[in-house]
Amino acid sequence: MEYLEFKITCKEAYREILIAEMAGIGFDSFLETTEGFDAYILPGDLNKNDWNRLLAQYKDPAGIHIQEGLLPKVNWNEAWEKHYDPIAVGDQVYVRATFHPSKAGSFAHEIIINPKMSFGTGHHATTFLMLTWQLSLDHENKMVMDAGSGTGILAIMAKKLGAKMVTAFDIDDWSVANGNENFEINGLQDMTMQKGDVRTVNKESDYDLILANINKNVLIDEMSIYAESLKNGGNLVLSGFYEKDMADIRSVAEKYGLVYQNKKNNNQWAALLFSKTH
Repeated sequence: MEYLEFKITCKEAYREILIAEMAGIGFDSFLETTEGFDAYILPGDLNKNDWNRLLAQYKDPAGIHIQEGLLPKVNWNEAWEKHYDPIAVGDQVYVRATFHPSKAGSFAHEIIINPKMSFGTGHHATTFLMLTWQLSLDHENKMVMDAGSGTGILAIMAKKLGAKMVTAFDIDDWSVANGNENFEINGLQDMTMQKGDVRTVNKESDYDLILANINKNVLIDEMSIYAESLKNGGNLVLSGFYEKDMADIRSVAEKYGLVYQNKKNNNQWAALLFSKTH
């Protein structure tokens, strides 16, 4: 099946913002380049009104130049091998694909992710921020929820940090298949990613830790359920939004009894930590 291909040149500071915005309107694959990135979408998934609105907002400030084309039958595994580099989160976590050599022994934790078309390789600032938060929180023998799991990277991190049980799920069929593949690659055959959202999946009555790296609108819509699903004394970590959206996220969280604790920021993106105290 042919994909629409958009070769995009832009200012470095806007690369991750544009990728996130385009993922939000249906683009399902991205390959970063030295000048920007290549983006792919099935013709039937492109809403031209959404695309034109996005271009109107970012074309001038981001210095966007676009070359459009068609790409037949993409071999995504081959494409990722050419463009996907491993990343390190400090000296604690090394995230790589199966085609990269292992660095076991050099890092406390190694996570293997074959991303294909799912979101969550650690490269995006929000995933990196979530991993950083996880390293500072106690997972040992805890009940954890990973909402909107993508590749499953946060769920895998939770298990490697000692979580007793992880409920992982995503609304996208491809992400569910890819996440389950990544669980198996990391030796987590006892963990399964469910298809659905926080309202429809099978979940526990309460959790010690909830992780949600989605987007502002979904987080706000689902905030009451996160609050209901969290134990007293439990923690909620949210990302997938810009620094400018922190006040809105915090206002809704506090409406449901969640207490703001701290924040982490990276390249205009934010990740907030809340706790439930009553």
